[in-house]
Amino acid sequence: MTQPLPTAQIVFTKLTKVAQVSFTAAIAFHLWVTPSLAGDPFGRNEAHQIGDHTEAAFKAVFQQGNYPEAERHLKEALAKEPNEPLAYAMQASLAYAKGDFTGLDKYSQQILDAGQKLVANDPLRGNLYTAVGHFFEGAVIVTREGAAKGATQALGRLRQVYEYLDKAEAISPKDPELNLLRGYMDLMLSVNLPFANPDEAIGRLETSAAPRYLADRGIAIGYRDLKQYTQALDYANQAIKGAPDNPELYYLKAQILKEKGRREKNQDLLRDAIANFDKALTKKSQLPGSLVKQIERERNSAVNQLNNSGR
Repeated sequence: MTQPLPTAQIVFTKLTKVAQVSFTAAIAFHLWVTPSLAGDPFGRNEAHQIGDHTEAAFKAVFQQGNYPEAERHLKEALAKEPNEPLAYAMQASLAYAKGDFTGLDKYSQQILDAGQKLVANDPLRGNLYTAVGHFFEGAVIVTREGAAKGATQALGRLRQVYEYLDKAEAISPKDPELNLLRGYMDLMLSVNLPFANPDEAIGRLETSAAPRYLADRGIAIGYRDLKQYTQALDYANQAIKGAPDNPELYYLKAQILKEKGRREKNQDLLRDAIANFDKALTKKSQLPGSLVKQIERERNSAVNQLNNSGR
């Protein structure tokens, strides 16, 4: 994979900034957990086991949008399921969200170590999470060195990300976990690079990724960034149907409505945006403080737009 150096800066700064709602979501799953056994949350014919506590943490974040609950489960996961790279990926993302770059560095290395160990017994997931580990280590480089100074090193990591994603895809090209992760990454790349076509990434998410609500969420984010707000709204609504308790999905819908309302000078859409910002904020106690502040700022902006449109 050969890209100009600005690509590394775009990928790692863009995707880590929205880690909670994009990259980490791309490696999270719908949770089908039995009381006694952790099953494969993708419902594959040949199950890939992950731990109960890791699955519970994902459920808390991606179905419920409940970060404190997720952190409680992750503490148990790291103690009792130390070989599961997914737990470290989740911790790395939460560390980034908190601005804990020491933690981000530590967990990134642990993702990579756990992924590499997993290759022998589960080459699909082992290669997949080795790619994830290299991704987060690229994020660490950009965070520590800065985009300009760290671009060359980060680009090397990006090449390794796609090298291991290609290895995983060669094993099982239709695997839903792989296609969810790669679909998110490819879509974030394509909407931020000139002359790139996002259609292939959207098609991957539509046809081969699972669970459906996370694939729909990714497509909604992609269409939002492409400023195709009608399509973005359709997919945001579909994601909400799959995970109606997650306040972050109402925040995503509010963002889309706000921009669609601004573009169309439509007061009803702006009012609907404000209502969805408010719905997200009803559960602000379970969201990271920085995210709550961002939602409040965007809500206030929508109110100002609405007031100004009536003049």
